[in-house]
Formats: sequence, structure tokens, C-alpha cells
Amino acid sequence: MANNAYINKVIYGGNTLIDLTGDTVTAADVQNGKIFHLKDGSTTTGTNIWDAYTQDANATASEILSSKTAYVNRNKITGTMPNIGTTTLVISTTNEVTIPQGYHDGGGKATIDNTELEKLIGSNIKNGVTILGVEGTLTGSELVSVTSKNVNPMITAQTYTPPTGYDYFSQFTVNAISYVESDNAAGGKTATIAGS
Repeated sequence: MANNAYINKVIYGGNTLIDLTGDTVTAADVQNGKIFHLKDGSTTTGTNIWDAYTQDANATASEILSSKTAYVNRNKITGTMPNIGTTTLVISTTNEVTIPQGYHDGGGKATIDNTELEKLIGSNIKNGVTILGVEGTLTGSELVSVTSKNVNPMITAQTYTPPTGYDYFSQFTVNAISYVESDNAAGGKTATIAGS
């Protein structure tokens, strides 16, 4: 009979009440500082320093802030996500502005460039149109100069553009073609068209 100071199996009235002989637990499986029984009946203290179950964690280094550490699936990983902190995006054109990848602390802003913002006034926007909350008041007449012109028809084609300082013609009048009939020596009529 083996000389064993520990009881690892108890049978009473033919019934097994306690049986540690099939246990496979080791100190590394039990939380650090906790006392338990081994399969030989002796007691020992756990050495496992894991204080959380991390096998189902799925974070990656790029999802954890740079220089910070975490445990994922029992592995210690160091984050690589840039710490952007507070950043300001300035919009100066209609092109897209790229938001930098990384952690933002919530204090960042997207603003319109001051030069462009100064242009965003009602008198620069067509009446009835609202852009970014600014209602337009421009009717068109404030920024244009108009003139009118009278021309006499000619045998050759004529092309006219508004003179310097004017945007368009408000009125363009083509005078009537002159037509004069007069008696001639042959007893008929002479028709003079567009002449004196």
C-alpha cells in the first residue's frame, strides 16, 4: 500500500463521494492566489495571472491607440492607431477633404476657409437660392450694365457686340429699309431701295 498522506478518493457504502484521481488541472490553470486540490489530494495555489477571458476578443493593433497595450486571445498587443487628438479640417474648394485616420478626441472641427466664407453673402447668391443657410438677394441687375443700339440695314451682314463697359443690349433696333418710288422719263416708276 502506497504511503500517501493525502486522500484523493472517498468511497462510502459502495458509493464514490469524491474522486480526484482523474483531475488534470494544474496551478497554471487556476487563478493566481486561489487554493485547490490536485489529483493526488494535495493542495496547491494557482499561478495563473490572467484576470480576463481574452480568447474571444477580436481587436487588432490598428484599432488600439498607439503605444497602448491590450490582450487579445491571450496575446499582448501594442496599438498602432495614430492619436489625432483635436484637428481642424479647412474646406476651401468643392473637392473632398480627407479625414485623417486615427483617434479623434471629439474636439475637432470642419470649417470653411475664411476667404471663401467672406464670399458667402446674400448679394453674391441668386435671389431665391439659399446656400449653407445664406439666402440670396442678387437679382442680376446689380452687376450688369446695359445699353441700346439703333442700326440701319445694309447690303452686307453686320455684327455688333456691346461696347466696352456694357454686358448686353437691352434693345436693338433695326431701322426700316428706305423705299422710294419716283416717275422716270420712260413713263414708268423707278424704285430706290436703301438709298438716298
